[in-house]
Amino acid sequence: MQKNYTVKEVFFSIQGEGAHRGRHAVFCRFSGCNLWSGLEKDRASAICDFCDTDFVGINSDGGKFNSAGSVADAVLEKWPPEQPNQLVICTGGEPLLQLDTNLLEEFHARGFEVALETNGTLPAPPGIDWICVSPKMGTELVLKRGNELKLVYPQLNCEPGEFLQYEFDHFFLQPMDGPRQIQNTALAVEYCEQHQPWEISIQTQKLINVR
Repeated sequence: MQKNYTVKEVFFSIQGEGAHRGRHAVFCRFSGCNLWSGLEKDRASAICDFCDTDFVGINSDGGKFNSAGSVADAVLEKWPPEQPNQLVICTGGEPLLQLDTNLLEEFHARGFEVALETNGTLPAPPGIDWICVSPKMGTELVLKRGNELKLVYPQLNCEPGEFLQYEFDHFFLQPMDGPRQIQNTALAVEYCEQHQPWEISIQTQKLINVR
């Protein structure tokens, strides 16, 4: 069955967060999310009301694609020729609203390692090479195992230790962006100093001014 995919943008950059920070990647940002419409008028009532990403609509380097192969081709076009270690990071919004087995197979057929950044509330197709889950309080976590759990901190009524029961290789606290970023960074650093195995994840892409 033919499936359409709506992609906000596709771009080549440097991963600025988590365990793959510093690594070259093509980012495939899917439109849409199940925790917020992306519209400011709905932010106050959203489950995830602190999102700092624009995932609404389509940019000039995104589009509506009528096949998994056409999405994978668009990603491949962004990868520098003859550069090894191809990595595509599927992000959003919430990529698992659209990422499926067919698209995963098309990425792999073009030589890409596939990484996923998700809120963890939806099941993932098998075969994803790297899974990063960023839980949001007030949701039910469906993906309880993966490669890294990256918790935006602090969140109301959120105790990071609750997530250590799940099977992840890395546990990161990422300071919440916004007007209290300096204070939030200090709180995250203090927590990590006192609680292993938590590590700090800083959004270095914002510090070095890359997408």
